[in-house]
Amino acid sequence: MKIWSSEHVFGHPWDTVIKAAMRKYPNPMNPSVVGVDVLDRSLDSQGRLHSHRLLSTEWGLPSIVKAILGTSRTVTYIKEHSVVDPMEKKMVLCSTNITLTNLVSVDERLVYTPHPENPEKTVLTQEAIITVKGVSLSSYLESLMASSISSNARKGWDAIEWTIQHSESALS
Repeated sequence: MKIWSSEHVFGHPWDTVIKAAMRKYPNPMNPSVVGVDVLDRSLDSQGRLHSHRLLSTEWGLPSIVKAILGTSRTVTYIKEHSVVDPMEKKMVLCSTNITLTNLVSVDERLVYTPHPENPEKTVLTQEAIITVKGVSLSSYLESLMASSISSNARKGWDAIEWTIQHSESALS
């Protein structure tokens, strides 16, 4: 098991970042996300927005990883559940893979909150727990996947910035 974590500060207010986070796919920074389907979206009695989405991804896995995992499959699916609490100004997004679960599990948690000292900024904390199962070199593969998650996190931050920029330019 490998745990990866990170914190990033966006130079935008919480509501701007949340709107962009909910609309960031498709984008040129994350071309591996080839589909997003909203399975369910509802408001609870406290006014929190609950969303369940299915993300379809196409990963170009290196041939050595395919050989170690014993699969040539590169289309994977991820289930995502998010809760946006506008009163508390907090969004929690949890995702997990639902493909290749017999070989690997990646459980990710993202929390968006206003910056404690500057309400014009937003703090994103991320954590991923990576577990490779039943194959040799599992700790190597977990480290490789953590590195990939780190790289993709940066692309995700850029995608949110890109979405904000394109939303603002559409309004002007």
